[in-house]
Amino acid sequence: MSDTPRLVIFVHGWSVSNTDTYGEFPDRLQTEAEAHGLELDIHQIWLGKYVSFRDEVRLEDISRAFQTELNAKVGALLADGRRFICITHSTGGPVIRDWLDRYHIGVDKLDCPLSHLIMLAPANFGSALAQLGKSRVGRLKAWFDDVEPGSGVLDWLALGSSDAWELNRAWFDYPDLTGLDRPIFPFVLTGQSIDHKLYDHVNSYTGESGSDGVVRLAAANLNATFVRLVQEEPGLLPDTDPPEYQAPSLKVETLARRENIAFRIIEGRSHSGKKMGIIRSIKNDNLPHPTVTEVLRCIGVENSIDYNNLCKTFAQENIQIMDQERIAKHFLPGHYFITDPHSMVIFHLVDDHGYPLDAFDLILTGKDNDPNLLPPGFLKDRQRNQKHLGTVTLFFNHALMTGCPALMDNNHIVRPARPDSQELGVRVQPHVTDGLVHYLNAILEASTEQLKNFLRPNETTMVEIVLRRVVHEGVFRLSQDRTPTSFKHDPEGPVIE
Repeated sequence: MSDTPRLVIFVHGWSVSNTDTYGEFPDRLQTEAEAHGLELDIHQIWLGKYVSFRDEVRLEDISRAFQTELNAKVGALLADGRRFICITHSTGGPVIRDWLDRYHIGVDKLDCPLSHLIMLAPANFGSALAQLGKSRVGRLKAWFDDVEPGSGVLDWLALGSSDAWELNRAWFDYPDLTGLDRPIFPFVLTGQSIDHKLYDHVNSYTGESGSDGVVRLAAANLNATFVRLVQEEPGLLPDTDPPEYQAPSLKVETLARRENIAFRIIEGRSHSGKKMGIIRSIKNDNLPHPTVTEVLRCIGVENSIDYNNLCKTFAQENIQIMDQERIAKHFLPGHYFITDPHSMVIFHLVDDHGYPLDAFDLILTGKDNDPNLLPPGFLKDRQRNQKHLGTVTLFFNHALMTGCPALMDNNHIVRPARPDSQELGVRVQPHVTDGLVHYLNAILEASTEQLKNFLRPNETTMVEIVLRRVVHEGVFRLSQDRTPTSFKHDPEGPVIE
């Protein structure tokens, strides 16, 4: 155990304007700390209050202000070697991760005062709700309580935002945080239940399977994959006049995994609400509460061995919880809510000079590169980021893509067995395919390996696709002919190598 008790800092989610958002959790944690002999400094429990309901405030502004306030309020304690545990909810997770990247890991300042980062329902890869727009999102009971949201942080939360992409891309370059001299232990705890009292019949995302009504499990989980696909060099097609080129193949240049990050599904919990909310439902009544139980287990981790053991235990328990919560009775007789594991894939398209692509078709293919050979109902959602049109996020039903046995309620078949899709591929068809500067169609051949690498249950895969920017010699020519001559219709010429 540590020699000195740790401080505790709570950090709330987006568009909160009152510390009642923490409910009775701080009092409950203090009670549990005293009862269980946990080494927490109960006199140093701090409640975060950050402004995100103003349009001009961005997520990076909040993390910078957090650093300033940290120095002002507890800087002397931290300078003496004290460390703190941070418990976040929703957007609070990305806020502290941005702070961690900005002031410590991202700048190789590894002597960090943060020991445990316990994220409750964090929107690490964003939320599908964010792109609905400020006015519509502000009316959702699932996320807000009569608080006007701010667009600065909302832009970060939109699936596929450039800021979220950069923070999550850096995640794959981090060292093993649990193996540092002063280790940092990250945890993600999230529910997959829907509080139907908070369901918005206009916005079906609030009842989306594979989410807690606001954040998808795959978007919370920091076990993730990064893939970089690069198009081959253009080649001249024989016997073509004018000359035509092709570069059909996408090749895997990078395949990186971030795994063994503690991830626990909290049974019966949703994102918000006093009845089922992962944080608001906590009472200081000493009665068992799944969030409290799992937070205490996280706090009890003191070294990398403890952490790795808890990761394995969490993974086993998640399988049991997924099975227990797989089927629930619907309001209508004979109907059911089915909670399948889902996968999220964020496609980010750029050319080999770093320019984003904003006009293309992205087509998924199955066996034999045929888009018709994918399972019915496999794709649950598709969003293009409205500010970064080169980024598209797809949400897959992992069970339907990889196959699953029949789901039964006693002797009643709720859903028959589904075969797996066997293979997965991607075809990119840019809209600008001719002219002095253009792009060429590209394909990642469908394979079983692609299906395995791209789709993992309750995880996100970031896929960067790099297309070749095809530039013809006709963009610039030199001439010694001093006679005034139009070059408006000069031939495009061959492609610059």
